[in-house]
Amino acid sequence: MSDYIVSARKYRPQTFDTVVGQSSITTTLRSAIKNDHLAQAFLFCGSRGVGKTTTARILAKTINCSNRSEQVEACEQCESCTSFNSGASLNIYELDAASNNSVEDIRTLIDQVRIPPQLGSYKVYIIDEVHMLSSSAFNAFLKTLEEPPKYAIFILATTEKHKIIPTILSRCQIFDFNRIKVADIANHLANIAVKEEISADQEALHMIAQKADGALRDALSIFDQIVTFAGNNITLQHVLDNLSVLDYDYFFRLVDFAQKEDIPSSLLLYNDIVEKGFDGHNFIVGLADHFRNLLVCKDIRTAQLLEVAESVQNRYIEQAKAIDHHIILRALAILSKADVEYKGAKNQRLLIEFTLMQLCSLKKEMEKKNP
Repeated sequence: MSDYIVSARKYRPQTFDTVVGQSSITTTLRSAIKNDHLAQAFLFCGSRGVGKTTTARILAKTINCSNRSEQVEACEQCESCTSFNSGASLNIYELDAASNNSVEDIRTLIDQVRIPPQLGSYKVYIIDEVHMLSSSAFNAFLKTLEEPPKYAIFILATTEKHKIIPTILSRCQIFDFNRIKVADIANHLANIAVKEEISADQEALHMIAQKADGALRDALSIFDQIVTFAGNNITLQHVLDNLSVLDYDYFFRLVDFAQKEDIPSSLLLYNDIVEKGFDGHNFIVGLADHFRNLLVCKDIRTAQLLEVAESVQNRYIEQAKAIDHHIILRALAILSKADVEYKGAKNQRLLIEFTLMQLCSLKKEMEKKNP
């Protein structure tokens, strides 16, 4: 049997320090542990893959550690930590509410709460996807959540906070997890690449981070997929080929053609994109995003808003210098209109080609308006 472990499990954070992109939350939790101000019920909210369950497990391990560091981190060596790391700890009880959402499941949990911890100070109950509990299960859980034993701590995790009834919300200390920034994900992937002795272009890692859409777990899954595809040398082209993502270069070239009013070259380049199997609607959205980035880069102070590799950011800054901001705004209006009309168009390719012709004619249009 293979010993291979996916990166999402192999590099799952084990301490507050190693949690990516949630420093405000980990700082607050550390302070609560240090000052002995732990709430008895927490609600961790946020999109998938941002560290809710991971942070809950770290909190459970840290509060039961018998030899915490000055930085309020688990020692990883005491009996409680070793049993936790080996998956044998009796002080943590995890329930997946997506598949255990009945009153009977909650009653089983309540029965568990009556048993005090055999090792350590607390028993921690983590309920994942808590919004999936039925109304009856929520009601059965209310009394225990409001007045649990002193040794019991509940950590509820959800991706859909709005589905949780107000009476549950009022009994919890609520933490909203942010989507993880592209730069933070890219840096984390770079560290993993070093540990795995994998050579990876910075632009390739940024592209993986962008594709993950703020979810570190998704980024790690994509990273594993690219390593399987490309081996120990990951380039931007490997990522583009494997994920079917349009290279930035296409958009830079299209804008250059538009500036030169070169309609034939624009149409030929779009034909090349179509022949490679890319979706027309995604192309329109990507080109609009490119013009948005150009507008952002018209002022060097806002260029930092771009979540791209430094080399790509420099290309945006250089191209933005050559285009009048009025042309960029008009291009965004044209692309926004094409975006809205795309799904209803009978001839979608013609719509995109006409849009490209309009973009290539913008300079003349602006000259007529401002002779």
